[in-house]
Amino acid sequence: MKRVLVVDDEQQAIDVFKAALTSVGYEVEVSDSGKHALELVKASQFDVMIVDEMMPDMSGNSIIKVLRQDPATAKLPIIVLTNFNDDQLVKEAIAAGANDYILKYQMTPDDLSMKIKDLIGE
Repeated sequence: MKRVLVVDDEQQAIDVFKAALTSVGYEVEVSDSGKHALELVKASQFDVMIVDEMMPDMSGNSIIKVLRQDPATAKLPIIVLTNFNDDQLVKEAIAAGANDYILKYQMTPDDLSMKIKDLIGE
């Protein structure tokens, strides 16, 4: 079973995406902070990570930069899923190593599961 880490500080978003991804067969873990997410990634292996850009303790881009510097997580597929439609943030996320940058309001849970399948080659 493929494992997904969803990192978001909005409980409603976590609930929606966790339910959708679980229903199509993914094992989903969640985190509501960047620091906790980094601890989870170090302690366990995930097939893909979905991270919000705006978090209370560190930005999604900062999380990506930390993960890309560690050889153990440098190739982890990462999707930024956020409400912030800002060209500069998109450029920074891609430059930091995000595999995709998706706007929440343009993405249904089914669309997200398809994006994940495409990204991890299922």
